[in-house]
Amino acid sequence: MANTSSRTLRLLSLLQTHRFWPGGELASRLEVSERTLRRDIDRLRELGYPVSSSRGVEGGYQLGAGGSMPPLVVDEDEAIAMVVALGQTASAQSGALADSTLSALSKVVQVLPARLRRRAEALRSATVDAPFAEAPEVEASVLGAIAQAIRDSERIRFSYTARGGVAAGAEARRHVEPHQLVTVGRRWYLLAFDLERSDWRSFRLDRLTEPQGTKSLFRRREIPGGDAAAYVRAGLQGRTEAHRLVTVVSAPAVEVEQRIGRWTTVTDLGDGRCRVEAETREIGFLLLGMGLAGAPFTVEEADAEVRDAMASWATNFAAAVADGGRGTAGTVG
Repeated sequence: MANTSSRTLRLLSLLQTHRFWPGGELASRLEVSERTLRRDIDRLRELGYPVSSSRGVEGGYQLGAGGSMPPLVVDEDEAIAMVVALGQTASAQSGALADSTLSALSKVVQVLPARLRRRAEALRSATVDAPFAEAPEVEASVLGAIAQAIRDSERIRFSYTARGGVAAGAEARRHVEPHQLVTVGRRWYLLAFDLERSDWRSFRLDRLTEPQGTKSLFRRREIPGGDAAAYVRAGLQGRTEAHRLVTVVSAPAVEVEQRIGRWTTVTDLGDGRCRVEAETREIGFLLLGMGLAGAPFTVEEADAEVRDAMASWATNFAAAVADGGRGTAGTVG
């Protein structure tokens, strides 16, 4: 879903310039075949966009002359999925490409029907710390309802299954003031002030159901430390299901910060080195992050599972290189 949605939205962004696009150039910009481009063009036409085309060596595509841009014909789930997909794509990119993706996201939000546009804008403004990779499935209605409550500063109630699950009798109704949606690794969290416990709490959205507004507004409180993402991350540290990796990277802190700072804590050690601290339930994200650091590193702290995974990845990558592309090496586990 994410790749197709992101590509379609990038195509829409390019066509919105109202210039003529040669087919080959447009396919190249989207990094797809011309056959795939034709399918994406047909998809936009089905949604009501007046895309004209011409055949031949100099053939290409353009929005129909004088054609007005109709609202994007999607339902609420699809609108939220597109916003999440483009947000994830932008978070995995840097520089001009990330800016272009965010520009596409802004343009798509503008052509959504008014009600869906309000939901999409609420989700964008309420979410911080974009995910490293595709997050687990969360009901779009849950995301939309909570984002709108955050935007409107409205207290909500919801059912929540805490750690231990329903079998342990942990499901309960909660009454909170929602402040921020945060993504950490592959998880969505709601940072909220729990009215019954008179304290801040973070709630995993995949354990949260039936959010309902109470029509009771609240005055926003100051988030402890002023950083929602940092507060949620700190609350996750030390949990038994999390894996922690601390490394010393042979590269300047400013460079490593630009590459993986949003998912890790980077400390400048001087002499062109820095310490990188990361913690998540997904070992693969730890190793991918270190790969994206783009420099040699040594391990200061890692549990046995992380070290075993590193050894397995190293063996498989080395085998792939030694194989010389003959296709007999193993896969990364």
